[in-house]
Amino acid sequence: MPTVSDILSSKGESVYTISPDATALEAINKMNQHKIGALLVMRGSKLIGMFTERDVLRRVAGALKSPADVLVADVMTREVFCCPPHTDIDDAALVMKERRVRHLPVTDSDEHICGMVSIGDINACHVSQAEATITFLNDYIYGRA
Repeated sequence: MPTVSDILSSKGESVYTISPDATALEAINKMNQHKIGALLVMRGSKLIGMFTERDVLRRVAGALKSPADVLVADVMTREVFCCPPHTDIDDAALVMKERRVRHLPVTDSDEHICGMVSIGDINACHVSQAEATITFLNDYIYGRA
């Protein structure tokens, strides 16, 4: 079974970050610019939170706050669930389902950021696996394997 590390090896380990002192508007613009749904909030090299589309909807727009006037630190998600690179993708999907999150930062034993996986990355991996299985079974049934 593939691991989170397998996903990172194909998509890359780069992550987008933002300072807790940035405004929500700066974070929103960065997310739009890179077409992503979440930013890691970093103080130096330490992960202190995540700023996600859900934070924009609930804590900025839903609270009628001006994105230009509110700091990321005031509206970010503080409880961040991470996983190590060797995590099986089914286990990562289960964590996302149970915790109701769509992004998991990947950290090593020293809490160094190795990358981030999204539910879309995991779904794409599952689809790829299913397609390979179907092709194999089709070839087997029709004597091409």
